[in-house]
Formats: sequence, C-alpha cells, structure tokens
Amino acid sequence: MKTLLFIVIFALSFTSCKQKQVLENVKATLLSSEFIFTNAPFAQCHASTVVETDEGLLAAWFGGTREKNKDVCIYISHHKNNKWSTPQLVADGVINDTLRYPCWNPVLFEKKNGDIVLYYKVGPSPREWWGLYKTSSDNGKTWSEAVKIPDNLLGPIKNKPKYLSDGTILYPTSFETKKAWTVYVEKSDSNLKNWRKIAIDNNGFNAIQPTILFYDEGKIQLLCRSKEHKIVETWSDDNGETWTPMQASSLVNNNSGIDGVTSQSGLQLLVCNPVKKGRHKLSVLASYNGKTWKELIVLENQKKGTEFSYPAIIEGRDGTFFITYTYNRETVKYIHLKITE
Repeated sequence: MKTLLFIVIFALSFTSCKQKQVLENVKATLLSSEFIFTNAPFAQCHASTVVETDEGLLAAWFGGTREKNKDVCIYISHHKNNKWSTPQLVADGVINDTLRYPCWNPVLFEKKNGDIVLYYKVGPSPREWWGLYKTSSDNGKTWSEAVKIPDNLLGPIKNKPKYLSDGTILYPTSFETKKAWTVYVEKSDSNLKNWRKIAIDNNGFNAIQPTILFYDEGKIQLLCRSKEHKIVETWSDDNGETWTPMQASSLVNNNSGIDGVTSQSGLQLLVCNPVKKGRHKLSVLASYNGKTWKELIVLENQKKGTEFSYPAIIEGRDGTFFITYTYNRETVKYIHLKITE
C-alpha cells in the first residue's frame, strides 16, 4: 500500500513538474493594442465581447449614461482594414412608449453556418433580467428582430457558448438573488431550439459568469468569478450533463469577470484580474491542465482606482488571439496577441 501511494505521489509530482517545464516555453507577443473608439454617443461602457466573421472582427458592449440606467443599449463595431468602425446601436430595452429597461452583457457567437448570434439581457437588474438574442446572416451588418429566450432560462451571462461534440450548444450561465449567486449551464440544439437547464452543485460558493475550457478525453472545465476571493471550478466528463461540486482553484479573484479560451493546440488561456481587490491589473494566464497556471503577459497594471475589467478572448482563424476589455468605463480596448509554445 505504501509503495502504491509513493508511486501515485511521484506520478503527480512528475506531472506537475512537467507542466511547469512545458509552460516555461510558452510566450506571448503583443501584436497590437488600441482603443475601439475614442468618441461615442454614451458616457460609460462595459462588458465587451468579440467574434471573428468572414469579413473581420466584430465587437459589442453595453453603453449609456451609467450601468443600470434605462438608456443603456447594446453597441457594435466592425474591424476591417485595420480600423474599427463608429459604434452603432443594435439593441435597446424599449418595451413601449412609456417603459424601457437597461441592456446588459452582450455575447457574440458564430454558428457553424456562419450566422452571428448576439445574446444579451434586458431588465432592471441582474436579479430580474431576461435573455434575448438577435441573429445576423451578413456578418453583423443587419440584424433580426429580438427573440426572447424561453422562460426561466437566460442564455450566456457574460462569456461565449461553445459547440459540443454532439452538435448541441453549451451555455455558461448563472443567476443572482439577494441571498446567493449560482452557476449552472444551459443547452440548446444548433438551431437555438429545445433549451434546457442543467444544475450544478455550487458547494456553498457564490459564483457567476462561468467560462468554458476543453481538455483531452472529453473533459470540460468551468472557471467562474466568485465572492470568495478565488476563481472557482467545476468539471464534466459527459458532455456537460453532470458536473463535479464546485471547488476553489489556485487562482485569486477580485469578484470581477474573467474569460478563457482553449487553443487549437490544447493550451488554455485565461484573462483575469489576478488580485484580490481592485480592477487595476489585468493579465493573461496560461495552462495545459487547468490546475497549474503561468502569467504570460500583463495587459494593464496601473494605480488603484483605475478599472480594466470584463475581458473577452477568442482564437482567430490564423491562430493568433483577440482580446477586448473595459478601459475605465470610458472605452473598450482591443489587444492582438501571438502565442508561441
């Protein structure tokens, strides 16, 4: 028994050392960094998202006088010929002539047929909002009328959904009440029909806004923002039908949004604020196993009182990476990275 225990401990130690050695070879090179806009028809903005289309990048965010105000709408910008277009309003929370609500947390997603989906929320607060989406078949030039997601479901809360091996779409989802924050997932078919909810044991953690990462042998990891000063995680090995109880990861969290992506090579990239308090530092971390992480590059690290938050990250078709994030609530910053392994 002691011999077996020694072998297990040695194997885990060897694997951990190997992970660290391999991570040492991973490097990030900054290809470009710019603001998506410097002038806009709104005072504040937040919660950006980005997707690559056949005609270039498309970014979205919410903007208005202030988060939660009724004039907050969803805006988009196209990136073509190395230039971002003027922000364009694409969704609002107008119900009728006398009633309107703020919009929240857009999420852009490309379907396998090339259509772009814009998910977003409308409502007085995250405790009372509902989910909607619009679709575009011309790379974001024009959009359909809004479609409400079925009752008691919300769609993706902050981060992008992902296709599973069976063709269904997995949505990283959560909801908030005055008593608790709770992470769960939703699924729909590829036509955005037949929605259903799958519960997760949050194990006492107050967590929201999960991001999805994929590993060998069909394993899926959700990493989530939490109130407990840690990024928390849960795992599935059956295409998201069941999940392990939530547990704390080794990563600190400042109770602010994160986002991750699994690269074509299997490298995991996570953009987060690696501090317990404040939103003044924003970094890109890398891992192969979802447990051991290396800080690849610091995107922002300025004095306290500044805000760099709510990142979004995708891998481009050319194998480079695109990131957007809130910059002091005044604009959205765009980063283009090359990763070498």
